[in-house]
Amino acid sequence: MKQEETIQVFKNYFNYIKRPGAADLLQWMDANGFFEAPASKRHHGAEPGGLAQHSINVCRRLIQMNAEEERRQQSLNYDLETLAICGLLHDLCKIDAYRKVGFEGINEYQLTKNFPAGHGEKSVILILQFMHLTQEEILAIRWHMGQYDFYARGGGYDLDNAFRQSKLAVMLHLADMMATHFDEREEKKE
Repeated sequence: MKQEETIQVFKNYFNYIKRPGAADLLQWMDANGFFEAPASKRHHGAEPGGLAQHSINVCRRLIQMNAEEERRQQSLNYDLETLAICGLLHDLCKIDAYRKVGFEGINEYQLTKNFPAGHGEKSVILILQFMHLTQEEILAIRWHMGQYDFYARGGGYDLDNAFRQSKLAVMLHLADMMATHFDEREEKKE
C-alpha cells in the first residue's frame, strides 16, 4: 500500500475515536512523524510508514477477533472506539524510537532511546496526555507485548493478572502477534 493510502486508511479507522482530545492527538502524531516512522529497527515494518501500516494491521485483526468472539458468545464485547484506540495506538511509543541511518535508498534504523519509560507504558503515557483511557484499555496497551515484555520475564505476576482481568489485553497481544508474523510477512512477499 502506498504511503498516502496508508495514511487515509489509518485516518478512516481513527474516525471511530470520538473522545475529547482525539483530534489533537492525531494532529500531534502527524506533526511528530508517526506516518513516516518504521514499526521496528530491522524486523516487521522496518521502512518509512511501517508503523502506520502495522497499526492498521493490528486494528483489523483486533476487530476480526472481537467479531469472532461476539459470534461465539452471542454478546457484545468491545465497541469500535475501544478497538481503534488499542489497535491504532498500542505502539505510539515508537513515534520517536528509531532514527534513520545509512545510505540513500537503504532503510536502516538505530534505536534512539528517547524517553525510556518502557514500551507499553510509554504508549499509555503519550495517549493520556491527550485523551482519557479506560482501565481496560490501559491494561491492554500496557501489556500488549505479552511474554515478550521485559518486565514479564522477571517472574512477576502482573502480566498473568492483566490477562485474567482483561480479555481485551489478551486479544490485543494476539492481534499484534498475528499482524507482525502473518500479515506483515505476507505483505513483503507481494
